Amino acid sequence: MDPQACRHWWQLPRAESPWLHEEVGSRMADRLQWFRSPPASWLHWEPVSGGLGVHRTLRQRLPEAACWLHSARPAEALKATRERPATTGGTSWWRRREADGPALAGADTAVRMLWANMVLHAEARPISLIRRWHRHVEVDGFLMFSCLGPDSLRELRQLYADRGWPAPAHDFTDMHDWGDMLVRQGFAEPVMDMERITLSYSSAPALLAELRTLGRNLSSRRQPGLRGRDWRRQLERAIESGLPRGPDGRLLLTFEIIYGHAFKAPPRIPVAASSAVGVDEMRAMLKGPRR
Repeated sequence: MDPQACRHWWQLPRAESPWLHEEVGSRMADRLQWFRSPPASWLHWEPVSGGLGVHRTLRQRLPEAACWLHSARPAEALKATRERPATTGGTSWWRRREADGPALAGADTAVRMLWANMVLHAEARPISLIRRWHRHVEVDGFLMFSCLGPDSLRELRQLYADRGWPAPAHDFTDMHDWGDMLVRQGFAEPVMDMERITLSYSSAPALLAELRTLGRNLSSRRQPGLRGRDWRRQLERAIESGLPRGPDGRLLLTFEIIYGHAFKAPPRIPVAASSAVGVDEMRAMLKGPRR
């Protein structure tokens, strides 16, 4: 992946969250019922891209939990997640809710749950990002994330390959590789699963318009330079003639969605002839098991 293209993607202004991200986030939120007790604090990583509707849902499900945000565009994220005043209850209620609203996470912010919806597949250095997430999660806290898997856009990839064009998107990582990376960066008990969602579109322009809300081709091997209107018309004709259609005649495109969660295990005492353990590490190791 091209690191500069990835940075540019995350710096783009976002007025609303993509429909697919909201849908995936909603399905991910249903998995919270698997945990015995709700988290007392949580950090939403890139909330505008990840889903503002899902953010509101989580705030309602976790009304007592402290909420933190991280975004490449922090002012935009704070504004987008600011809670709207109720129609009843007066200004005192609104001021109280505004004071309890999300805050930007600092480098030392640690939470019980880190929520990252549809982020990892657009990150050029995912291992570094997972390492950052690990620092933000409390011992015995957990990470919940989702991302695109390698079977995403398979119909479009085949269309490009048949015509000898460079791939329409960068490669996406398999869920087993994500699990291995989580363990190597200090997470424990990763649970991974996936599903395929097939979306249908009325036309090639509608399909391409939605794809632009979901991401960009961040591959370092993508075709260089800008392409003009003739290329756009050629691409639309290829999609109309080359992509499969459903019984209703609509164009079909597959997305593989990977879901994962993992816990942050207590630090282990290093095995050596002589070992030094900090006070904070010792306290973490002496904590009881998860409840």
